[in-house]
Amino acid sequence: MSNTPSPKKKSPDAKEPTLRPEQRRRLTTVAIVAVAIGILVGPNLFKSDTVRRFNYSTFLTQAEDHKVSSASVQNASGTITGVLSSGVHYTVAGPMPVIPSDIKALRKLGVSVKFANPSSFSRDWLPLIEMLVLFVLVPLFIFSRLSKGQMGGMMSIGKSKAKKFDEDRPSTTFADVAGYVGVKEEISEVVSFLKNPEKYKAIGARIPKGILLVGPPGTGKTLIARAVAGEAKVPFFSVSGSDFMEMFVGVGASRVRDLFTTARKQAPAIIFVDEIDSIGRKRGAGLGGGHDEREQTLNQMLSEMDGFDPTEGVVVMAATNRPDVLDAALLRPGRFDRQVVVPLPDLEERLPILQVHAKNKQLADDVNLETVARGTPGMSGADLANLVNEAALHAVRRDSTTIAMADFENARDRVVMGQLRDGQVLQDDERERVAYHESGHALLAYVLEHSDPLHKITILPRGMALGVTWTLPEEDRHIHSRQYVEDSLCMRMGGRVAELLIYGDLSTGASDDLQRNTELAGRMVREWGMSKRVGPMAWGSNNQVFLGEGLMQTRDYSDDTAKIIDEEVERILREQEARAIEVLTLHRRGLEAVAQKLLAEESIDGETAAQLIDEAHGQAVHPFGKKTVRTMLETSNHDALTAAAKLVGETTPEA
Repeated sequence: MSNTPSPKKKSPDAKEPTLRPEQRRRLTTVAIVAVAIGILVGPNLFKSDTVRRFNYSTFLTQAEDHKVSSASVQNASGTITGVLSSGVHYTVAGPMPVIPSDIKALRKLGVSVKFANPSSFSRDWLPLIEMLVLFVLVPLFIFSRLSKGQMGGMMSIGKSKAKKFDEDRPSTTFADVAGYVGVKEEISEVVSFLKNPEKYKAIGARIPKGILLVGPPGTGKTLIARAVAGEAKVPFFSVSGSDFMEMFVGVGASRVRDLFTTARKQAPAIIFVDEIDSIGRKRGAGLGGGHDEREQTLNQMLSEMDGFDPTEGVVVMAATNRPDVLDAALLRPGRFDRQVVVPLPDLEERLPILQVHAKNKQLADDVNLETVARGTPGMSGADLANLVNEAALHAVRRDSTTIAMADFENARDRVVMGQLRDGQVLQDDERERVAYHESGHALLAYVLEHSDPLHKITILPRGMALGVTWTLPEEDRHIHSRQYVEDSLCMRMGGRVAELLIYGDLSTGASDDLQRNTELAGRMVREWGMSKRVGPMAWGSNNQVFLGEGLMQTRDYSDDTAKIIDEEVERILREQEARAIEVLTLHRRGLEAVAQKLLAEESIDGETAAQLIDEAHGQAVHPFGKKTVRTMLETSNHDALTAAAKLVGETTPEA
């Protein structure tokens, strides 16, 4: 019995393997090219090798020796072919035009001479084939590609550029979004509606048609939108506002129509428009008329959002950091019904954000992310991600396998104060002046009651500054008191006043301080009502957004009021300068001590500066503990201890 397996019979339902369309097109192209090459090259490949070739003079000599039997002269090329007396075929490149005397001589010698016009493929057929390919086959090929969408250009310019993410993409969920508990709770209704729309229809409720995410750059608005799509498990169309804009009027509107048509076919779905302010700006605010590309695109967006049925399950989400420039028709109920504010993370939110970004990092044992979170007020989620990455890069530069706390400190200095400029060399007198300038800022930051705690002072050039005095708020603030603003003005005056006390003259080093102080004092008078002469009136910026500040700077107060505002700004600044002179004169020994320490070490922390100021003063400036960042971080209940000490009249021990 044979062990050879019998051949398997094909099932009647089994289908022969078929080629994919692109494979068929590839094989067809190869076949056409091969046939063309065969037609052009083939005749030359099959020519006989027994044909003798010689020049014209040799041919005439052979004829005189009666070795030539026949000759055929081609009128077009002058080539002479024929048979020798030995029966061998020959070919000769004859002259053009043919010499009549030579033809007569050949005939007298008994050579059978005749003239011929042979058919040539390259001469007769190749031009026709070229015309056929150029005017028939090439246009057909281009048209087929355009109809199948395999070529871009004018045929697809009106198509939407939105990127579609299916149910398994993106995989981002709310668990990947650290912090922002309130934002996630507010937006979770969208997820619930997309998962179970019948629940809302039964009670007669409808989900908001549009949700606008508003917040500063880097706060994670796009990430939150991706998390909504990941939680709902629905198709997610992501597009930037700039993707709608082209040089041709009407293209943006066409892309908006195509985007909404595609989303309706796959509902329930989410359309996310990032940076919607690029197309949603207020109409009629530009220099042109009402028919420019941006306004046409916005009009189509308004029509689409207000036109589709809310039961279709298409939710429009958008993100912007400029809600003030959006058109009112876009923000009204029925389009963007709900605005979700995504603010900068506070202390409780910065810690989980840092933990997410440090998840796959090799951290040293001395790293305390809570301390890092406390020392990074005002940073967005993107800033915190960059901070962690900069710390990792710094650890690599020092050939370490783990990220230490010192790496986070260095990264924070680089992000906040700028890159250290090692190549910047200061003269000795400039270096000393910078030291006293920064010491004036530092001393006032430590002594003044309502200023932010002192963190670090350096006279090493960083970024655009020759020296930096860094303060950090004790806690996240959203409202600032008048005392805090005045102490901020006084602290910025410290550098200028310190130079004036020590050298008796001034330098250009205080230009940035004076500019920022003038702006802050102006806001106190014009916007915050912190002037008795002006009273409870406010005049904010009234500049047009699109025409530029220089072209449309206007004011809504009289010249007399402008004069009063200028006088009040001057009064506030002179009062704070006089206050800075008084404090620095009282603590001049501390000013000199901090400056000498800076000249010796170039960078000192707030704790060292506080100790030098207290020792020079002869006693603690603040009886309830040093007002520095280190004390703030090490004593989490600092405010409670201070309040208790004030009640019992005792001194709170230092941390």
